[in-house]
Amino acid sequence: MACLFCKIANKEIPAKIVLENDHAIAFHDVNPVAPTHVLVIPKKHLVSMHDATPADTALLGEVFMLARNAAETLSLGDKGYRIAVNTGEDAGQSVFHLHVHVLGGRQLAWPPG
Repeated sequence: MACLFCKIANKEIPAKIVLENDHAIAFHDVNPVAPTHVLVIPKKHLVSMHDATPADTALLGEVFMLARNAAETLSLGDKGYRIAVNTGEDAGQSVFHLHVHVLGGRQLAWPPG
């Protein structure tokens, strides 16, 4: 079965895109857990953060900067936002393509888990 997020990155499945560059894409989560919930994924398929290698360092920087820029685009910068990466089933990863959650729009509790 093909990767859901790869299909979104390749525009085979529609998504509500916030921002995009040559390396990553940010789009609204279809099952948000906060008023603003955006996912940022690398266009290159990586299963999880644990599968990233030193060769992926620049790509990971692109993903995190796009997450920051998406938060700014969605006016989260003044009040604050959370960036989270779930790695593996025990951490709550349900789609096995590396993705960064950008959460905001309300007071977020800590600890999260």
